[in-house]
Amino acid sequence: MAERGLEPSPAAVAALPPEVRAQLAELELELSEGDITQKGYEKKRSKLLSPYSPQTQETDSAVQKELRNQTPAPSTAQTSAPSKYHRTRSGGARDERYRSDIHTEAVQAALAKHKEQKMALPMPTKRRSTFVQSPADACTPPDTSSASEDEGSLRRQAALSAALQQSLQNAESWINRSIQGSSTSSSASSTLSHGEVKGTSGSLADVFANTRIENFSAPPDVTTTTSSSSSSSSIRPANIDLPPSGIVKGMHKGSNRSSLMDTADGVPVSSRVSTKIQQLLNTLKRPKRPPLKEFFVDDSEEIVEVPQPDPNQPKPEGRQMTPVKGEPLGVICNWPPALESALQRWGTTQAKCSCLTALDMTGKPVYTLTYGKLWSRSLKLAYTLLNKLGTKNEPVLKPGDRVALVYPNNDPVMFMVAFYGCLLAEVIPVPIEVPLTRKDAGGQQIGFLLGSCGIALALTSEVCLKGLPKTQNGEIVQFKGWPRLKWVVTDSKYLSKPPKDWQPHISPAGTEPAYIEYKTSKEGSVMGVTVSRLAMLSHCQALSQACNYSEGETIVNVLDFKKDAGLWHGMFANVMNKMHTISVPYSVMKTCPLSWVQRVHAHKAKVALVKCRDLHWAMMAHRDQRDVSLSSLRMLIVTDGANPWSVSSCDAFLSLFQSHGLKPEAICPCATSAEAMTVAIRRPGVPGAPLPGRAILSMNGLSYGVIRVNTEDKNSALTVQDVGHVMPGGMMCIVKPDGPPQLCKTDEIGEICVSSRTGGMMYFGLAGVTKNTFEVIPVNSAGSPVGDVPFIRSGLLGFVGPAIDSIHQVGVYCLALVPANTLPKTPLGGIHISQTKQLFLEGSLHPCNILMCPHTCVTNLPKPRQKQPGVGPASVMVGNLVAGKRIAQAAGRDLGQIEENDLVRKHQFLAEILQWRAQATPDHVLFMLLNAKGTTVCTASCLQLHKRAERIAAVLGDKGHLNAGDNVVLLYPPGIELIAAFYGCLYAGCIPVTVRPPHAQNLTATLPTVRMIVDVSKAACILTGQTLMRLLRSREAAAAVDVKTWPTIIDTDDLPRKRLPQLYKPPTPEMLAYLDFSVSTTGMLTGVKMSHSAVNALCRAIKLQCELYSSRQIAICLDPYCGLGFALWCLCSVYSGHQSVLIPPMELENNLFLWLATVNQYKIRDTFCSYSVMELCTKGLGNQVEVLKTRGINLSCVRTCVVVAEERPRVALQQSFSKLFKDIGLSPRAVSTTFGSRVNVAICLQGTSGPDPTTVYVDLKSLRHDRVRLVERGAPQSLLLSESGKILPGVKVVIVNPETKGPVGDSHLGEIWVNSPHTASGYYTIYDSETLQADHFNTRLSFGDAAQTLWARTGYLGFVRRTELTAATGERHDALYVVGALDETLELRGLRYHPIDIETSVSRIHRSIAECAVFTWTNLLVVVVELCGSEQEALDLVPLVTNVVLEEHYLIVGVVVVVDPGVIPINSRGEKQRMHLRDSFLADQLDPIYVAYNM
Repeated sequence: MAERGLEPSPAAVAALPPEVRAQLAELELELSEGDITQKGYEKKRSKLLSPYSPQTQETDSAVQKELRNQTPAPSTAQTSAPSKYHRTRSGGARDERYRSDIHTEAVQAALAKHKEQKMALPMPTKRRSTFVQSPADACTPPDTSSASEDEGSLRRQAALSAALQQSLQNAESWINRSIQGSSTSSSASSTLSHGEVKGTSGSLADVFANTRIENFSAPPDVTTTTSSSSSSSSIRPANIDLPPSGIVKGMHKGSNRSSLMDTADGVPVSSRVSTKIQQLLNTLKRPKRPPLKEFFVDDSEEIVEVPQPDPNQPKPEGRQMTPVKGEPLGVICNWPPALESALQRWGTTQAKCSCLTALDMTGKPVYTLTYGKLWSRSLKLAYTLLNKLGTKNEPVLKPGDRVALVYPNNDPVMFMVAFYGCLLAEVIPVPIEVPLTRKDAGGQQIGFLLGSCGIALALTSEVCLKGLPKTQNGEIVQFKGWPRLKWVVTDSKYLSKPPKDWQPHISPAGTEPAYIEYKTSKEGSVMGVTVSRLAMLSHCQALSQACNYSEGETIVNVLDFKKDAGLWHGMFANVMNKMHTISVPYSVMKTCPLSWVQRVHAHKAKVALVKCRDLHWAMMAHRDQRDVSLSSLRMLIVTDGANPWSVSSCDAFLSLFQSHGLKPEAICPCATSAEAMTVAIRRPGVPGAPLPGRAILSMNGLSYGVIRVNTEDKNSALTVQDVGHVMPGGMMCIVKPDGPPQLCKTDEIGEICVSSRTGGMMYFGLAGVTKNTFEVIPVNSAGSPVGDVPFIRSGLLGFVGPAIDSIHQVGVYCLALVPANTLPKTPLGGIHISQTKQLFLEGSLHPCNILMCPHTCVTNLPKPRQKQPGVGPASVMVGNLVAGKRIAQAAGRDLGQIEENDLVRKHQFLAEILQWRAQATPDHVLFMLLNAKGTTVCTASCLQLHKRAERIAAVLGDKGHLNAGDNVVLLYPPGIELIAAFYGCLYAGCIPVTVRPPHAQNLTATLPTVRMIVDVSKAACILTGQTLMRLLRSREAAAAVDVKTWPTIIDTDDLPRKRLPQLYKPPTPEMLAYLDFSVSTTGMLTGVKMSHSAVNALCRAIKLQCELYSSRQIAICLDPYCGLGFALWCLCSVYSGHQSVLIPPMELENNLFLWLATVNQYKIRDTFCSYSVMELCTKGLGNQVEVLKTRGINLSCVRTCVVVAEERPRVALQQSFSKLFKDIGLSPRAVSTTFGSRVNVAICLQGTSGPDPTTVYVDLKSLRHDRVRLVERGAPQSLLLSESGKILPGVKVVIVNPETKGPVGDSHLGEIWVNSPHTASGYYTIYDSETLQADHFNTRLSFGDAAQTLWARTGYLGFVRRTELTAATGERHDALYVVGALDETLELRGLRYHPIDIETSVSRIHRSIAECAVFTWTNLLVVVVELCGSEQEALDLVPLVTNVVLEEHYLIVGVVVVVDPGVIPINSRGEKQRMHLRDSFLADQLDPIYVAYNM
């Protein structure tokens, strides 16, 4: 740890010999440039420092000591947490997981704090898998778990600080080492001096620990060390802080931080560490509140908690500002009427004068373009563009067309010729970056700009063209999002010389467009700012006057010459004033950062154009360059001077180079923006005059947009410098950045607006946005316009006089560490902010570690709902009557009115019906069982089934010695044997209990359920086949359950040909027929009792609804163990006499075509399936519709395809199934769903007659408040619900308030209650209490039901809505909509959430999410996602999941668990077993890829 864990303090570094310091600085530069890997850097560095290690050791021990004093709280938390959760995971690979220590610390502390949370806590882990690690290791905090088994808090805390320290240093430009000797660094936001970094790393760990553990206590202030040696400039008395009124201060508005990244290296750094941390702390102390969205309003009561303004917050007190005018633009008689005229004048009269010098890779001048050459080449190009690209009658280019200029940063000469060639040809140049790959960062947006500008032609150089990416046959690739371009090479040898009499048309400058400069907004969209010829000329004049340019001066330009100040000074103003520009490209700066200083020295340049980054690089590479002199410079223009951190860069550069002749008054910061061009620039000062003052502003004031001079606390100060005066001929005002452009007060910060002839005129092709930016008329506090002069918004925040973005007070929402050099870069090496944001939001940033802190920074959630004291049921009823609303109830057809001429009605018992059929139609086949190949493996006619059942009944009496009324468990795979065993039990008078057999490969999970049903049902014997019998008694089974205590097991494979002397007949139809056991999605095992009369009524209702009779055939692909699936598989054919084609769902896994092929082969009109079958077909056959066609599969015969379900219909799945198989004839009307529950297995079923299922859109926000609000399709936050089929004959439904038990009105949400002859008669012994039985099966409405009907409660929420359709009875049709199970809903923040809604949102966000499930743990929402992509994507999902749940459901996710596919348990109906999943999570059995705690 001593070697790399903690940095030697700057004091220790300062003690090193100068040559070692120099080598360190060089290494640093190599690392920041990416020329050396992190590993190589560390190796070389430790080698350099090894002779001086004692100093490092001392520092280390000092920090250890400091840590020891600082961390009592986490240590107690750590030790008190239960130790068993530190156990090492089984299997060697598991120790290697790197656990996020920050997370672990926080979780353990949180556990200690919350006494009530005494449950096991899975450790936050990230799985080390077999995939090849990306360079992520370089940035990942080292795994401390291997250090020692003793997990003492001190060691963890120290390791944590080391890990953090390391990861912070690795982040390329976050925190760099300090630069020696720059004692005057007054930092942008704190004034900590160099000698005092020693405490930082220790406290850094504290910051993170406190941030995570106690969200509510204010974190410690890390930067409270007093500043002993800070420069006098930062302790100015308050009275000289305000410079004269014309001076502007500013910085970039919003979070457009691209310049921050460019210049991040530009700050002398000791101050940076504390600044960053202080920002983080301020963040956590007082999060900024984002603007509130509109939320659902509950009974005119405001739900959103409006934050109370802080009574102590500073408020602006000054008067309203008046616009400030710049000096008048001087009238000079020989200024040209247009910029092209200036070029013509110098090109013809001063042809030998140098105009532009380009450098080679080593920084030596390689070519100088003279004014004569520039003029003659531009003429040739203009002539070629207009006359040689097409035919005379059809020229390719006409004046006013737009052309792309694609030139690399190291070729200013070709660019300048091309630019002026375009101006002379009167076509509009649009300079863009050279595309390096098909998918450059931001490339698609550039393509959008080119497309919207209608560009078909791109000018480039021969060398550049050769370097563009090509396809195999040598053509230039089609760049992503770009229009098709024709590439024109502009090298001289390809241009035609114009004839003697040809002259370009140069008119005086007017408002016609001259060129378009691209600009990237903070969202990443690229817009083209159109600049007129007049603005281009006036801007040149204003710059020439402000900078006092004169003919023949030399200017060194380090900036991008294609845009912004690099273009304005280096390409326009130099031609206007016949100056000589030396262009230093970025590639040279990378290899020789001092090159621009050397050029100034060699050419005695008067002006240099730089950014803070270039100042910083020059200081880094300065070493002992004694021979450079900067005494010739009269202006060092710092173009990002508007950024607050530029102050310290300028100061540090001055202190280092003052000894080389740099004059203090030569440093001239300026403020620029693409729209307003140069907003303000500081003029060169008079030697010896006092320098402009600084403003030391209070950070607290700035957070509220108010200017206050800071006097008391240095650490909360921000020092800013002015950026000079308003431009000549311009006018400036400050308006509020949001809302109408109201003028600010004099002590208030706002957006700087400029009015002059020198700004842009519009965003090309974007009229709406243009109006808001380029045509702003400021208004006063009353809202009336001030004057009629339009202003341009500059995008800069500032104030006139002694202004700054409130960069503090933002919450850290997500901190993602990515491997070094993996962020998208801009062409000039900065970080491409908008592209990075886009990658983050689309989940392709691939961080190697991530920390989400949504709880601290999301402060505008709707306030939790307080339940109002309920209105009584009587009042609700009266209210509905008064409002003219009907009570929400619906019913199927009345059974009494249906005429049936069916002999079946004579029989009361299913066993009797089978005996009657065996006599009447002995050879009629009732059942056909298919295998995976689609061949029939078994059939059963009425007689065969009767005979088989008789034998089984005989065996039950002989071997089982059973009496009538004994329970018998039937354990069979789906098939005919199961049906025969069921009727055998009825013949013997026993009560059958069908149970799904255990899975041979997964006994530990499936056998305990079997055992549980056997025990709960008190079964006297088990009927099964030989294979399963052996399995039940096997050694593997013994490991899962006690196999010695099974009841009698009877094998029915080989039965003696015996029959009972007499078949059993129940004395009354109310006697028990069978038990139906099922495990609900919440993990509850419930058995319900079905009587003979209920069975009869159920079969009759289904027969009537589906029009089933003996000549019909239906196909069933369902599990036959419970609910409606069991009834369709075993009961209905015997009752109705139709033929059932049985397809076991597991056969589909071997042959996906099986179900659809069967339906096609037998031309089946009605088929039943489960959601899992439908999903299997949709996912598996999605891309095989053509194969289905070639196999001749046609589904046009299908009249009804019914999904058997006990849940809200999955509309999206049904729709995609319908759409997918529409091409092979499936009618979209055919697909529907059933609805059943434990108390009544079949409440709704679409059937053959009656209107199609209807759909409605409801508002999700209302639903959370237990309301139904119908909305239009496409409404935000809307949810599509489908009717669950038609209500069965004989069934009545009413919607009831589950708390008051009073009926609710039409289209109101409530619990669905059902009354029908086939309702189950009660629970079977699972509940001891009779009260629950009565409550669920025999309950009455508390009000409004004179008939005192007995209802059964389904436990599902839903609503009834009367539609315009006509039902079979001729009345208007009442549709029943199921919303979800009551016991599955999540109560969060007083609102009711259905898990499926959150899961649907999460499943949509990333292509790699296979499945998702949510549940709550204590009061945290846990989201489990199955990742079907590469494990590298696991961490990408964490912010995406958190974002989507926050945006769409206003909930903060507590834990995100990323697991492998197949981990989320799903039952046979295709429903997620969320409670099983929760149990596995709490028992730490999920083996997750990654767990993130958003504590």
